[in-house]
Amino acid sequence: MSESVAAERWSEVPLAPPDAIFKLTAAYKADSYPSKVNLGVGAYRDDNSKPWVLPVVKKATEILVNDPAVDHEYLPITGLPEFTSAAARLIFGSDSLVITEDRVTSVQTISGTGANHLGALFLSRFYGWNEKRVYLSDPTWVNHHQIFPLVGIPVSTYPYYDPQTIGLAFNPFIEALKSAAPRAVFLIHACAHNPTGVDPTREQWGQIADVMLEKGHFAFFDCAYQGFASGDLDNDAWAVREFVRRNVPLLVCQSFAKNAGLYGERVGALHVVSPSKEGASRIKSQLSVLARSEISNPPAHGARLVSLILNNAELFEEWKRDIRTMAGRIIDMRKELHRLLTEELKTPGNWDHIINQIGMFRYAIGTTPEEGVPKTDADTGFVCLNSFTGINPSQSQALVEKAHIYLTGNGRISMAGLNTHNIGYFAESLDKAVRGQL
Repeated sequence: MSESVAAERWSEVPLAPPDAIFKLTAAYKADSYPSKVNLGVGAYRDDNSKPWVLPVVKKATEILVNDPAVDHEYLPITGLPEFTSAAARLIFGSDSLVITEDRVTSVQTISGTGANHLGALFLSRFYGWNEKRVYLSDPTWVNHHQIFPLVGIPVSTYPYYDPQTIGLAFNPFIEALKSAAPRAVFLIHACAHNPTGVDPTREQWGQIADVMLEKGHFAFFDCAYQGFASGDLDNDAWAVREFVRRNVPLLVCQSFAKNAGLYGERVGALHVVSPSKEGASRIKSQLSVLARSEISNPPAHGARLVSLILNNAELFEEWKRDIRTMAGRIIDMRKELHRLLTEELKTPGNWDHIINQIGMFRYAIGTTPEEGVPKTDADTGFVCLNSFTGINPSQSQALVEKAHIYLTGNGRISMAGLNTHNIGYFAESLDKAVRGQL
């Protein structure tokens, strides 16, 4: 009887679909094909497809291991102060007025995901909504669609990606900003937009800020790739700093998973900018309550590693070199893939978007439509990876099943999955798919 009652209580729980990325990785690992390629993983890989522990992280780890003062006591609720303050300086700039005037509330989080969730939870409780809703770019990181409804914030999307140009749908984006109710919350990727790799130009960022100020909108910045996008920490923080300079209301979700290679350590921070020091104190008090109820206090090891790197001039310079190594290899892969398709294989179509996009990911493995070429799914030879860019399901499925090239269904591939050993095979397979010969 007791077993029957217990079973009955959970009989209505539906079976959730598996996470697409983790399912893809499992399929890749189970594949015995010698030339298989994993382009789904959202983590940096070296030229031998291996995880890379940054040399500076190895040094910082050795320092921590040999430091007799390091213990395993609880951190403060809002995190390791040396880490959160340095993280704020990294994204805003040490000379920013919001730093010198103590107008930033910084809280350590469980990487960027935790920052997004805590930021969303804070807004759900305390933001003065006209309409309780957040606007996400179309497309965006899939987890954004999970996080906000979880804290009671409905989501809508704004146009971002233009499949015809494989670039930014700038004018529709601006129109969405203008047509939204005043004080709307727009989630914006600070750099290396995930999954498209398409970022606004600095001039376009300025126009976006103009409209956000005019409408009183709030910028919810997600910054997972500072330094990892271009190889330059300051360059990748430009949009955030410009919005701060222009006094656009904002917060920033920050992650050190990618740029420090600390994926499993879950090191992140949430920064909320206030108009006054007193306001920052009130915000910190409430974020402390929310953080306490969810994680009590954050993990210490990863934060200590990043704190060492950010606060030690020698380690910081070495970290910047490591970042340039990672970003540089990915840029080289973009250039080589573009060369193979355009010069060596002469694959039909325009492939300039490969080198125009930025960061780890590439969206739309496909060609820019040419004049006079049919644009329907049934007639195109374009190999893109979702409905926005024209691929039909059989083409993407063929890349997985016939070429053993594993990629996500939304069109995102990880450029870090390409290297000097597999890029030729990938380019040849892509060329065959475009020509309908795979």
